[in-house]
Amino acid sequence: MFTGKKIGFIGSGNMATALIKGILKSGLIKPEDVYASDINIEKLDSLRNEFGINTIFKDNASLVTKVDIIVLAIKPQIFDKILKEIDHVVDDSKLLISIAAGISTDYIETTIGKELRVIRAMPNTPALVLEGATAICPGAHANEDDIRLALEIFKAVGKVVVVDETQMDAVTGLSGSGPAYIFMIIEALSDAGVKMGLSREVALKLSAQTVLGSAKLLLETGMHPGRLKDMVTSPGGTAIAGLHTLEQGGLRTTLINAVESATNRSKELGRKNGK
Repeated sequence: MFTGKKIGFIGSGNMATALIKGILKSGLIKPEDVYASDINIEKLDSLRNEFGINTIFKDNASLVTKVDIIVLAIKPQIFDKILKEIDHVVDDSKLLISIAAGISTDYIETTIGKELRVIRAMPNTPALVLEGATAICPGAHANEDDIRLALEIFKAVGKVVVVDETQMDAVTGLSGSGPAYIFMIIEALSDAGVKMGLSREVALKLSAQTVLGSAKLLLETGMHPGRLKDMVTSPGGTAIAGLHTLEQGGLRTTLINAVESATNRSKELGRKNGK
């Protein structure tokens, strides 16, 4: 699918680095067919030295002319500036993939003033270790091949789902913000282990591995989380006592409320930016 195609990353921060690492490790594309641009020359030097890719300092328009797929790995605050830099060299022969939070596919097309093939994506930070959760949605002019290309790119750094663009705020509230919730849970479990007499190192390792292993068990078995929970609990045992305390503390409701709050905040930011 990627034969003869070149991919370019405008912005070379953590997520761009993760995607470059993933697509090269998976063998989707060769280093000589990957380009990256940034205003930070040290970042570009690091990428070139680590992965052997092509780097372009500042000149985003030049990058666009050299590639078939453009990944906009930039902050929403500078999005308009970057679009103005490349609008004269972008057309429907190129696939645009945006990972900027809150920027709609329609906004990209309207700002550039052309009918473009656009895919919007919301990856999360575990993509840095190739275990990300990404949702993608196609714009009005993206075709099935474009969707397949985007799926392959983000599969290289974890799991991917396709959603309607109206659901992207919910994605932001769940998987986009979700790592922060999980890190807090891991930290709390670790604190509890220390309170009960474990060393910080042991408690943190056990907490993190428990979350990792539980998630892997669910994904690989496909079993409902309620059924997996029941497998851990035995009559009158320790797990059911702990679960009772979690229910008393409202953990389930609190997590639901957290996702709802983050989703609503994502909607507010989108309305504020007009995007």
